[in-house]
Amino acid sequence: MKMKLFMGCVLAGLVSSALAQSNVKQLKMNKALTDEAKSCLECHAEKTPQLVHDWKDSRHSHLGVSCIDCHSRQADDPTAAQNCPGVKGTDIFVSPLVSPKTCARCHSQEVQEFEASGHLRARVQIDSKDGMQKLIYHHEGQDNPEFSGSPDETGCMQCHGSKIELDENKRPTSETWPNSGMGTIYPDGSIGNCVACHTRHRFSIAEARKPAACASCHLGPDHPDIEIYTNSKHGHIFEAEGDEWNYDSPVDAWEPGDYRAPTCATCHMSGVGELHTTHNVSERLYWNAWGKSSKPRNSKDPMNPLTGDAEKGRALMKQVCANCHTPLHTDSFFAQADKHVNLYNDSYYAPAAKMLAELKEKGLLDPNPWNDEFQKIFYHLWHHEGRRMRQGALMGGPDYAHWHGSFECMQDLYKLQKIYKERMEGAGE
Repeated sequence: MKMKLFMGCVLAGLVSSALAQSNVKQLKMNKALTDEAKSCLECHAEKTPQLVHDWKDSRHSHLGVSCIDCHSRQADDPTAAQNCPGVKGTDIFVSPLVSPKTCARCHSQEVQEFEASGHLRARVQIDSKDGMQKLIYHHEGQDNPEFSGSPDETGCMQCHGSKIELDENKRPTSETWPNSGMGTIYPDGSIGNCVACHTRHRFSIAEARKPAACASCHLGPDHPDIEIYTNSKHGHIFEAEGDEWNYDSPVDAWEPGDYRAPTCATCHMSGVGELHTTHNVSERLYWNAWGKSSKPRNSKDPMNPLTGDAEKGRALMKQVCANCHTPLHTDSFFAQADKHVNLYNDSYYAPAAKMLAELKEKGLLDPNPWNDEFQKIFYHLWHHEGRRMRQGALMGGPDYAHWHGSFECMQDLYKLQKIYKERMEGAGE
């Protein structure tokens, strides 16, 4: 009986979706739009109905912002083309790419804030690291003459972004697009990808406020932030009742009462109490919790891993906490978390790095780090277990602070000490 009801709901949903798309396909625009804009919408309603269906439900649609407002280009723009049959032979040029420069025409403050954040370097830091390039193309890609780039195309760039390249027809190449990566570098030189969080073509603020918006990138063995969030009391409350909350409040007016516990956006971006909304996700942070060792943030350069102001960031985050917690609760929470970060720095990373340096000095490391047990364990100690230890503590996820964090860091350290001792003793014979 339950299965029949379930299948009935599924079929009803499919029928409803199909009807909605069918209605879109018959779309005739009567809004106060230009003839060119109406033509684009009516054509794409037939060719790509789901995109137009999303647009119909968007704030852009309600304000009369149409396809051509975002996708049209000046003739001298590096992406400008007339590949679309609807504009061929006219004075209109278009591109499937919409860069932050386009978004900034209406959302300049949000783009400026993003450009001051650590998200800006998401792609740049991959391209600038020789070790990362070697890992992708040589080790994972095995220097395959045809396919060595696939680990980047299907993995790295889908979160970090790509440097988009164009073919002779001004179309983005399959090696660099499509992707939903945060740090995508566009041919016009701008960096960022607003649709990583506000997915096209609805660009929903409600969607960006939910944990799922961050979860597609902030997950997995090296930074399981969504898993840590779910493990936390905040995540517990969200999982229990988050589907009942209100996510549609205006910017700077999404407050406790709309929700009972914070999502990722609440703490890192949202206007809460006296705080204003920010798209600088580094602004409310104290530590760099993903580096080999954690240091307080102290740089204004978004390309620096320590971008931010540690003391200011902690004060801002405490303002978020103050909307639901007493100062005693908040101060004690951060005292516990900071202690765990410092434990990692002093008792795990520092001795492991010291052993690595000594082995390297004596020539006791394999030139191929991925074929060397010491170097592999060292990598996992900071890049996997160590990040989980620190981020678990800072986000209130006890299973990740402990079992997936300090417990596994402890095992890594003991393995490293054993290998170190064997190699140093062997070198002395």
